[in-house]
Amino acid sequence: MSNRYQSEVAAGRPTMRHVAALAGVGIKTVSRVMNDEPGVSEATRLRVLGASQQLNYQLDMAAGSLRRTGRQTQSIGLLLPSVSNPFSGEIHRALEDALAVRGIAVFAASLDDDPQREKALVAAFLGRRVDGLVLTPIAKSQAYVIPEHSRELPMVFIDREPVGIDADAVVTDNAVGGAKAAAHLLAHGHRKLAYLGDRVEIQTARERRRGFLEELAAAGVATSAVPVREGLHDEDSARLAALELLTSDDPPTAIFSSQNLVTFGVMRALKELNASKHVALVGFDDFTLADMMEPGITVIAQHPERIGKRAAERLLARIDGDRTAPATYVVPSELIQRGSGELPPA
Repeated sequence: MSNRYQSEVAAGRPTMRHVAALAGVGIKTVSRVMNDEPGVSEATRLRVLGASQQLNYQLDMAAGSLRRTGRQTQSIGLLLPSVSNPFSGEIHRALEDALAVRGIAVFAASLDDDPQREKALVAAFLGRRVDGLVLTPIAKSQAYVIPEHSRELPMVFIDREPVGIDADAVVTDNAVGGAKAAAHLLAHGHRKLAYLGDRVEIQTARERRRGFLEELAAAGVATSAVPVREGLHDEDSARLAALELLTSDDPPTAIFSSQNLVTFGVMRALKELNASKHVALVGFDDFTLADMMEPGITVIAQHPERIGKRAAERLLARIDGDRTAPATYVVPSELIQRGSGELPPA
């Protein structure tokens, strides 16, 4: 690195050119790495990230306005899958309640499980100079926030663990919850089970499927014969998938639905076929009025209020100067029996 570059870095003005010079790559390569774009080898990516950390380089994500200052704005950014989802709504409320006592406002936004939207919203939050971030990630890597994180911007990931960066995370025991659902249905005599899940690129969906199928395999059920329907990101797609399975020549006697919107779709399909009292159902995620159905819906309940509260505690601790190593905090799920998961095979 030239003397001029070294003096600029020493003056606190590291740029993408400095990172490129230190890593021995071109500026375009640095840009690809910092924006998590394809076309860069793993070795080069690690070299660039190492150089950016060494220089304490901050990616200019919003036209140069994101450089951190000592001034606190008494606000944090919260990125959720969808603020309209009841699970997300409960996390939002728990965070608001916990942070309100410190006079901290919460700016919330919906991710819609879109990687590009994730990055754009994070940039928008940083443009508002928030004092911290609480993020539900979907992009393949969150390395693009390393420059901000290295400047000690507090951040906590919720529901899904981050990739490419070490940071606090608060999650549910998703695989364990999927295994609980399988064990419960097996205990009630079912051997013809089906799995209906969210998009495979979502970390939590993969973990719930893994736990469910591994538990079935351990019980001697041939998982190759278990119908798996994925990519069901809303109520209607789940309803259609359930109708297809339930009207097939060899319908399942029990269904595990891996998130609440999928559960709603399955419930509609069962009602259309007048099969609500004949096909067992266990859903992942609790929801309002689940106990008012006939039969009540058995669920693997997450505890979004605990996730939100724990995330707020970790964020406040980081804001207050906690420098301990990042950790993942697991909030256990809970099987709640209400009737639908206890139906025997027809």
